[in-house]
Amino acid sequence: MSFRCRESAFVAALFLLAFVGSCRREQAPTTVTRELRVCSDPNNLPFSNELGEGFENRISDLIANELHAKVRYTWWAQRRGFFRNTLKANLCDVVMGVPAGMDMTLTTRPYYRSSYVFVYRSNSGLRISSINDPILRKLKLGVQIIGDDFTNTPPAHALSARHIVSNVSGYTLYGDYAEKNPPSRIITAVANRQIDAAIVWGPLAGYFAKLQSTPLEIVPVSPATDGPLPFVFEISAGVRAGEQELRDEIQKVLDNKQTEIRRILESYAIPLL
Repeated sequence: MSFRCRESAFVAALFLLAFVGSCRREQAPTTVTRELRVCSDPNNLPFSNELGEGFENRISDLIANELHAKVRYTWWAQRRGFFRNTLKANLCDVVMGVPAGMDMTLTTRPYYRSSYVFVYRSNSGLRISSINDPILRKLKLGVQIIGDDFTNTPPAHALSARHIVSNVSGYTLYGDYAEKNPPSRIITAVANRQIDAAIVWGPLAGYFAKLQSTPLEIVPVSPATDGPLPFVFEISAGVRAGEQELRDEIQKVLDNKQTEIRRILESYAIPLL
């Protein structure tokens, strides 16, 4: 190739590079959207589901909007191994609805406080509020259970300690996951007269009680503690240990949006203390 040809080719190459560079400069800058990665259960109303219909979904959306972020969910059934397989596996960064101070996470301050409650039909003539009420020995009772005795719910332990066992039916928190919202079965059992009364975590009871055609009473269990067993829990958001910056960002939103969060909780009939 002659010198003139080589020169022409070189000039053409420079022109092409300049043109390409010019095109690149004229392109709109790429917008990177921040993600709020939330670990959540896809089938657990009123807390969450994959359609985003739960109150924890709505609170997650509220937090994300304030952080100029988009929620991205990692869906996992809230059973044993939930934290190990989600938060600790770095698949997500925050779990909504964890007990304040839970040792598996770094938690925010509580954004609501609720209680286990008695649930019974309004026309039953019952007036139960105390875990020490003698009537509990005579009723068909339902109680939420988890598994072996050492990991059961506080009401299950409290009834067992009082030797109230033979008239108690256990309703697992897990249930048949092929059904929608399996923990709701215990509320349906009260409404359908399969049991006389139940002791249920307040948010679950309040939400599903209002969906029944049979009017139900919701009464917080008293006293608030039974020895070392609490019936009242403060609920927070949790992040991985060491993620203090993210925890503090979420905390700021929770502090600033208390009114909106309370409205969300009340719209789901959550018993608030």
